[in-house]
Amino acid sequence: MNIRPLYDNVLVQRAEAEEKTAGGLFLPSAAQEKQVYGTVKAVGKGKVLKDGGLRAPAVKVGDKVLLAKWGGNEIKYDGEEFLILKESELLAVITD
Repeated sequence: MNIRPLYDNVLVQRAEAEEKTAGGLFLPSAAQEKQVYGTVKAVGKGKVLKDGGLRAPAVKVGDKVLLAKWGGNEIKYDGEEFLILKESELLAVITD
């Protein structure tokens, strides 16, 4: 991965959209909803504090996270889609 987020930014790859309903009906791509969870692919060094210190990120590469449906900036890189968003825009870390 050649994208390195700066400061408190996080690079997330959304989970794949569901292609069929629970009842087995296939959904056209226009009807597929964006997933509200994904996997952290890269993390910045942290948030710069007022005193000049650095607060380390609460997430790490590989974490599965819950995110707001419309948060972040969508980008395409090397044929894949990602979101770059502030760490504060993440809603939760999903644990098994």
